[in-house]
Amino acid sequence: MPRSSALAAGAAALALVLFPSPARLQSLDGCPSAAIRQRFEEFQRAGKMPPDLGRWLSDPEAQYIEPYKAFDNVHYVGVCWVSAWLIKTRDGAILIDTLHDPFADLLIENIRKTGVDPADIKYVLITHGHFDHAGGAHKLKPITRAQFLMTQKGWNEAIESAKASLGTPRRWTMIPQDRVVNDGDVIRLGEQEVRVLETPGHTWGTASYVFQVTDGDKSYRAITVGGLGLNAIESSRQVESYIASVDRIAAMMSSPATALPVHLTTHPFSNGLTEAARTLATRKPGDPHPLVDPDGFMQQLKSLRAGAVERLAREKQAGR
Repeated sequence: MPRSSALAAGAAALALVLFPSPARLQSLDGCPSAAIRQRFEEFQRAGKMPPDLGRWLSDPEAQYIEPYKAFDNVHYVGVCWVSAWLIKTRDGAILIDTLHDPFADLLIENIRKTGVDPADIKYVLITHGHFDHAGGAHKLKPITRAQFLMTQKGWNEAIESAKASLGTPRRWTMIPQDRVVNDGDVIRLGEQEVRVLETPGHTWGTASYVFQVTDGDKSYRAITVGGLGLNAIESSRQVESYIASVDRIAAMMSSPATALPVHLTTHPFSNGLTEAARTLATRKPGDPHPLVDPDGFMQQLKSLRAGAVERLAREKQAGR
């Protein structure tokens, strides 16, 4: 399978979980969430990737998004189809996810555009072991003094996946295991605390990260949910774990002390992040922040759960 097919397969299940199929295909120019979802749906229905999607997924120019300040202390440094988040603190920076080649060099350039020297990154938090999130680590590791963090199962998945890719068109490289994190661990840097949630389902080793984002004198709890799609499912037991992880995050929304009004997603097209973020440029003082959307996040969780319940029924019917 060519690399572009792997990319499309990785997001096709996510798109079908979240969104209905539109009637006509739209242009991919400008990184429109709806058009991206359409292409993944078309790939899923036909079993053959639309040619323009394959070209687009591997085209650095088409994927490019200018880095932007999402909150006072958080910048988006990813590309159109995959996120990377840079959290600034008074004692250095934290990066969530590392993209993948051919975009790893672009990630490094984006980090520098925010005014951060990659050498000042202290922690790199990887959500899970799929190459589009972990594959850039091998280029970041030599130019930072950072600790790279994943769950033990996440490390195992990434290392095994990279090894299995040798000799294939989608070969990628993974760094040796660094620091292992577990559920409930807290990573502290400067004024920031990032809490680790083990949220298995997308993969067995998936982690999500909870941290504070600031907007002027306001502060919000944000989450990067580590995995959204059902594209790497091995059994009904894994889908049950996925549902339990979604339920756990949804339950946190019921209390002001644990609510998560901000979802800084791993894939921007999953919740229309790109379009919402564009309104930051025209936001006036006193306007609500477009990325503070607890109702939208809760609706996304409900959609994810509904799709997983349907997938669970199919897995059980198939005897898996």
